[in-house]
Amino acid sequence: MCQKKLLVMVVKKDTSIELLVSKLPASVKYLEEKGIKCIACGEPVWGTLEEAAKEKGFGPEDINHFVRDLNKLLDQRETR
Repeated sequence: MCQKKLLVMVVKKDTSIELLVSKLPASVKYLEEKGIKCIACGEPVWGTLEEAAKEKGFGPEDINHFVRDLNKLLDQRETR
């Protein structure tokens, strides 16, 4: 018997922007509202969530808050 495994994504501070944007399109709007650019010329920017946030001057507490919020967005998407 063949069993299917359910793959669940969890956003972490080291999640790549590319993966985040492809798996959670709502993250683009969320991050842009925070001043974090995650799309350039129609393509995801390189780097991680943490790197992108640090470039804009955000600290560890802010980044942890972004991770929590993005995981909530992900949960909302998966429960629909």
